[in-house]
Amino acid sequence: MKSAALVATLLVVAASFTINPSLRKSLPFDPVRDFAPVSQLVALPHILVVHPSLPVKSVKELVALAKAKPGELNFGSSGIATSTHLAAELFMHHAGIRMVNVPYKGGAPGMTALLSGEVHLYFATISTALPHIKAGKLRPLGVTSAKRSTAAPEYPTIAQAGLSGYQHQSWVGMLAPAKTPRSVVTRLNAEVVKIVQAADMKALLLREGLEAAGDAPEEFDKDIKDEIAKWQKLTKAAGIKPE
Repeated sequence: MKSAALVATLLVVAASFTINPSLRKSLPFDPVRDFAPVSQLVALPHILVVHPSLPVKSVKELVALAKAKPGELNFGSSGIATSTHLAAELFMHHAGIRMVNVPYKGGAPGMTALLSGEVHLYFATISTALPHIKAGKLRPLGVTSAKRSTAAPEYPTIAQAGLSGYQHQSWVGMLAPAKTPRSVVTRLNAEVVKIVQAADMKALLLREGLEAAGDAPEEFDKDIKDEIAKWQKLTKAAGIKPE
């Protein structure tokens, strides 16, 4: 007798999944209760870059300048409460500084503003920033992830560069419905990890500045819960109010 096939809907989400609970007064779902994490698929570190006209060459020098001129430095972002905005808010929180957010309608306008000198700094995706760094149009200060980026290993992390405890990166992950049998989640995880860790897939992702992930369901579950708590605390401290 053949066993019945299990039909389930899987959901692929971005890091905004853990930010939305802090920005919405209500959601039609509970991000923890209603889902079973399968695995993080890819991670997307950002890199802190400044316009060459800004007289800083390190994270420590940037922090010192911001403290000497509170509220005079600005940073571009791809919009309010986007990953680029929150990366900067987290940076200011750890450094004890204040800078002004200049939100744009997307990453491309924000990068254009930085290249023109309209803003002082930007937390850009690595793939977007690298060509401009190599051309001498932008100055890199550090990557946002906990470890150096495989796509740009020559640059230190922001924590290594002097801002202890700082860590932030975007990601994409897979979720299943909350009542999915544990055996199915385990099987899905094994297949997903095999795919994202395949040599050709890792090389493809790396060309786009992405890091192949593939962690255990328990690890992804903990990351989701930790990030929800982190963003709730940060958005409250930064005065970013839910809609």
